[in-house]
Amino acid sequence: MNKFIRYIVFGVCLFLQSCIPTKDLVYLQNKNATEPSVAITEVMQKPYRLQVDDVLSITLKASDPALVSIFTPTARGESGKDASSLYFDGFTINDHGNIRFPILGEVNAIGYTVEELRDKLEKQLLDEYFKKEANIFVTVKLAGFKYTMNGEIGNPGTKFLYQNHVNIMEAIANSGDITITGDRKAVTIMRQSPSGTEMHDIDLTDKKVMQSPYYHLQPNDYIYVKPLKQKTWGTGKTGIESLSTIITLISLITTTLVIIKL
Repeated sequence: MNKFIRYIVFGVCLFLQSCIPTKDLVYLQNKNATEPSVAITEVMQKPYRLQVDDVLSITLKASDPALVSIFTPTARGESGKDASSLYFDGFTINDHGNIRFPILGEVNAIGYTVEELRDKLEKQLLDEYFKKEANIFVTVKLAGFKYTMNGEIGNPGTKFLYQNHVNIMEAIANSGDITITGDRKAVTIMRQSPSGTEMHDIDLTDKKVMQSPYYHLQPNDYIYVKPLKQKTWGTGKTGIESLSTIITLISLITTTLVIIKL
């Protein structure tokens, strides 16, 4: 009888440890209950500076459309482009940090923001090809905001969003949300920088994450969601699954003891 009671106590302890508590699943909580619920001021995002292999969409307009026809790719209209067509028709920054632009040839782009590169192209075109009377208008954009999500996520893989800014919550929503066995308290962001690869863990269950410089993603970020220890144990994701596993385990132990005594 004492052994049976010990099995029950062991099963209850295992049940309590194996269940995933709600506080591990809810995003952006107020972890400090003593603080009033106030608006969080997000950290100002640093302008993204172009890197090797970035693909740019560059358009040029002028008062006389015939003047800019040579600069316009023969692809479909901008609204009809997808990630694959932009890969072939856009301007890719090569290993030397340059793009090949019509008439101008090799133009250095690495390290510039898109606004700085736009100003540079406008100035160079006016100096070398157009006159001020042409009223040229240059637009430079990244050909889609690319990021990759892996691990405990509903729809892992490389994603493209056609917007200028993306935060981690938007990226997760676009990737099918973190699974119930994903660790929301330590989501790893891997980011390329001129000095190498940066790695940082952020806690998505704490609303103060919005003050992190990693809350807003940068193009080409890699996000990895690690599994919770409950998945490693294999005891079940919900209380019912865990209870079923524990009952099966206790039944197996009890049956084994009965057979041994016989």
